[in-house]
Amino acid sequence: MNLEKDTNPSPERYYQTLYEEECRKNEILTETLTDAEAKIADLEYKLDKIRKSKLWKMMYPARLLWSHFSNLLRRIKRYGSLRNLMAKIKSKRIERKAYKSYGTKSMPDAETVRLQKETVFDRDITFSILVPLYNTPERFLREMIESVIAQTYQKWELCLADGSDDDHAEVGRICEEYQKADPRIKYRKLSENMGISRNTNACFEMATGEYIGLFDHDDLLHPTVLFEYMKVICERNADYIYCDETTFKGKSIDHMITLHFKPDFAIDNLRANNFICHFSVFDRKLLDQAGLFRPEFDGSQDHDMIFRLTAAAKNIVHVPKILYYWRSHAGSVAADINAKTYAIDAAKGAVAAHLKACGFTDFKIESTRAFETIFRIRYHLVEKPLISILIPNKDHVDDLKRCIHSITEKSSYTDYEIIVIENNSVNESTFAYYEQIKQHPAIRVVTYDGDFNYAKINNFGATFANGKYLVLLNNDTEVITRNWIEELLMYAQREDVGAVGCMLYYEDYSIQHAGIVLGLGAHRTAGHTHYRMNRENLGYMGRLCYAQDVSAVTGACMMVKKALYDAVGGLSEEFAVALNDVDFCLKLREKGLLNVFTPFAQLFHYESRSRGTDVEDASKENEARYNDESARFREKWKAVLEAGDPYFNPNFSLDYSNYVLAGINKEMV
Repeated sequence: MNLEKDTNPSPERYYQTLYEEECRKNEILTETLTDAEAKIADLEYKLDKIRKSKLWKMMYPARLLWSHFSNLLRRIKRYGSLRNLMAKIKSKRIERKAYKSYGTKSMPDAETVRLQKETVFDRDITFSILVPLYNTPERFLREMIESVIAQTYQKWELCLADGSDDDHAEVGRICEEYQKADPRIKYRKLSENMGISRNTNACFEMATGEYIGLFDHDDLLHPTVLFEYMKVICERNADYIYCDETTFKGKSIDHMITLHFKPDFAIDNLRANNFICHFSVFDRKLLDQAGLFRPEFDGSQDHDMIFRLTAAAKNIVHVPKILYYWRSHAGSVAADINAKTYAIDAAKGAVAAHLKACGFTDFKIESTRAFETIFRIRYHLVEKPLISILIPNKDHVDDLKRCIHSITEKSSYTDYEIIVIENNSVNESTFAYYEQIKQHPAIRVVTYDGDFNYAKINNFGATFANGKYLVLLNNDTEVITRNWIEELLMYAQREDVGAVGCMLYYEDYSIQHAGIVLGLGAHRTAGHTHYRMNRENLGYMGRLCYAQDVSAVTGACMMVKKALYDAVGGLSEEFAVALNDVDFCLKLREKGLLNVFTPFAQLFHYESRSRGTDVEDASKENEARYNDESARFREKWKAVLEAGDPYFNPNFSLDYSNYVLAGINKEMV
């Protein structure tokens, strides 16, 4: 029924009609989306036919040459000049040379080996290192075994379960050779290859050690890894341990492809990708809860096992040192995940099993542009509550118009209210606009009388909020992704999450915010990672492509439960302008909550780039205020800052936002 034709509908009829009209709108949108997807599928089909044609293949050399040339032009444009580009290439070469300090140069000298071998620990622990073998090349096998024999901590056993076929009998011969020379090496020939999970479970049957280590048959251990692990077991009672790792190719560990410096344990990172990977060692008591490897996850069995082990662990410790060498060779996952395409499905299955075990339902797991096994997870919204969006404002009416218009016109989420918090505006056009937006049923304007204090203004605005969730939003932002509220809410709704932040771009699509690191920057307070990188950048180890745990997110766009906001006293008003958002996130972290950054909620952030930081453009008074607030922040969070950001590896310099190795001179970057 059309309401215009019914001059006096009953309340029930009125709302029923509104509901039916919304359903029709949704049906139209669904049909539009379906048609668009069909067109995309058709275009992909046509493109695939072109790619498979003989003409396309014949043109490959010309396309390759043009690709290199156009890429060079883009890079020159990105860095401003050919000279700047060459300087960047030079800095990368310097960084590559620095990699060698994590290879053969990192091997312990004779004195270090002697001292570590003579060290007496408080606990008597044997490590059982499990290695399932399958047709392992002789050189790889010998190097793997000898990397264990070279350990400076001597109490270990190497458990080898061999599922090699009859054409690779030399695997057993080599193992028996080492076994005769060293009784700590245990070898068992399996009657058949049962798959990597069951083969590894056969290794468990041989293991007698108090701690278990998972080791691949073609990789290498650093000589001090067990010694380093023993230290954190004795000093920190660690029951699950992992380290940083490198991928290398060829015959030398100095031929490194990547250095993976990892964060401390972060559950959202682990759900998005198996960042822990190697070298995992754990208290065998955890197996009572976790169980053994599950064959249905072969190809990603480690990811599944790590989920279950870390869920059972009480003290997960990350040793931030390169202590594991992952060999890249033809046929290995390190070289190409497509060498084992079943591993992609297995990885999705492992993540799904974990999420179900945690009580999540109706989620979706999708590969990202970074890598097939780096995932975007779309969580189901358990409810669609009222969201209160707080926007402080002083004049800047054009910015405010753009911000509010983008919310009302682009947002797919509809149950929200906008609270504009007026503070000391003087322009008549600003108040005229206020009168205009007051006509919108979802928008209110409230007035804060007093000097500018970002924390006080937002705390004042929050008292008017009716929503279950708050979004703190700058007036110089503009919505890009229609489902930005849903993307934030899917994390904010979790009981273990505090604040959730989004991806903020400058208007040229360079990155303004992608999570905050403690101690980063000249003031050693906090700074934004991947700052001013291009949108196309994948980020360090793909970090710009998945949701992850961070120490803090920016208050320029932050969602949090109102109950949590109130529980920690809102924003600390001692930080009038700077660092109030970081301080707020740390208060949430003190309560044991996670702060999450998601790159899938995206907004523009306009004025910050032209305005710069407080220090860059402000008066001496503002600079003094910024320095004062920075000093206050460093004093308040002194212990936290000294401990370091758990999500930013200490091997990275705090002088740069783009994950530059510490120790590389500034002029080289």
